[in-house]
Amino acid sequence: MELKLQTGYKQILGMAMPITLAMLVPQINFITNNIFLSGLGEKALACAGITGVYYLIFAVIGNGLNNGLQALIARRAGQNLPQEIGRLFFHGIWVAVGVSGVGILITYTLAPSILRAVIHDAAIAQMAIDFLYIRIWGLPLLYLYVMRNALLVGTNQTKFLVWGTLSEAVANIFFDYAFIYGKFGFPQIGFNGAAYASIIAEGLGLLVIYAVIHLKGMHRKFAFFSHATFDASVFKIILVQSSPLIAQYAISIASWEYFYILIEHHGARALAISNTMRNIFGLFGIFSWAFASTTNTMVSNIIGQGRQEEVIALIKRIAGISFSISSVIFIILNLFPEWFLSFYGQGDAFIQDAIPVVRVVSLALLFMSFATVWLNAVTGTGNTVVNLTIELITIVVYSVYCYIVLEYLNLPITWGWGSEWVYWISMFSMAYLYLRSGKWKNKKI
Repeated sequence: MELKLQTGYKQILGMAMPITLAMLVPQINFITNNIFLSGLGEKALACAGITGVYYLIFAVIGNGLNNGLQALIARRAGQNLPQEIGRLFFHGIWVAVGVSGVGILITYTLAPSILRAVIHDAAIAQMAIDFLYIRIWGLPLLYLYVMRNALLVGTNQTKFLVWGTLSEAVANIFFDYAFIYGKFGFPQIGFNGAAYASIIAEGLGLLVIYAVIHLKGMHRKFAFFSHATFDASVFKIILVQSSPLIAQYAISIASWEYFYILIEHHGARALAISNTMRNIFGLFGIFSWAFASTTNTMVSNIIGQGRQEEVIALIKRIAGISFSISSVIFIILNLFPEWFLSFYGQGDAFIQDAIPVVRVVSLALLFMSFATVWLNAVTGTGNTVVNLTIELITIVVYSVYCYIVLEYLNLPITWGWGSEWVYWISMFSMAYLYLRSGKWKNKKI
């Protein structure tokens, strides 16, 4: 198992493509949920937007843990220290379990009051709360699941990612259909059936991927059980590295929840359209996110090898591939927007209202394709506090724009989705300037 990476196109694509496939499957799950739920009516589809973004807040906190741990593991891989990788992974699991417990506590204590206060439609608010009381119990499973991402991506074993995600996808589609509509002898639960289906699917995906890790002997190579005692110094370095990323991702998605709350003030149709936009963003954004994850690992790995002078060229190479793929997606989305929107079965009026928003979102995908690569390069250097600073500044600008456009000026939601342009351009500008400054070169993690 080769732990030291090279920086050519073959290595980049060899790492990014399995990550893309692993990310594609959960997005298909999410879109499947929404397609099934759309059969329950526009209000159910609108509510799915609120609950989906809420759960996504906690999911991306797991992403922060994953990315922080991934950078650490990749750095140790570049230094060829396999036993240190095992030590990091063992402690990362315990951090994940603890953070997921906090997420469950918040959902049962604070979330109901907040949702009732900010959502104008009382029926949608209650639907969301009832759903989240069930859905949040999948969080520990999800966090343990994303820890395997950090291990497999950080050690260049991305080809194994697909097994867990594929089993999760099949389970999610089957149980969605079974629980929402009462098929195959299962009870008809309706809207909340999607929550039960997602939890079962996450549990199955978790079991499969850890079985793969065991069967491939990774637990022996990285000596997982040789470090089964608590080490405060390892625990601390994971928290120091991951905490700014956790805060960064949580703030980012919380601002998206704020955006959806402002959208809800424009009515159920606007919220339902925006939910489909999030589906499109999530599905076609996976290529950019996969290359971003690849950037994090490869930058950290080659720095671990002492090859700092190759970092900027590597980032440009990855960003170029990411932008090229997103350009193709941009063209397809703008040529056939009706085809994508027709899956939701909401009628011609819905499709015509949604098409202008699709065009705005498609351009945002282009901006994201290179901005997220440069931002994750900052993560790979180990300067996660800089990541958080960039995110904070960007979110302030983004939130002010959203409030002025959607609440103060009460403009159509097409203008509101222009906030994605503001977000990604702002983020890219700061990440680019920081990396070009060279201030990251002496950072040790």
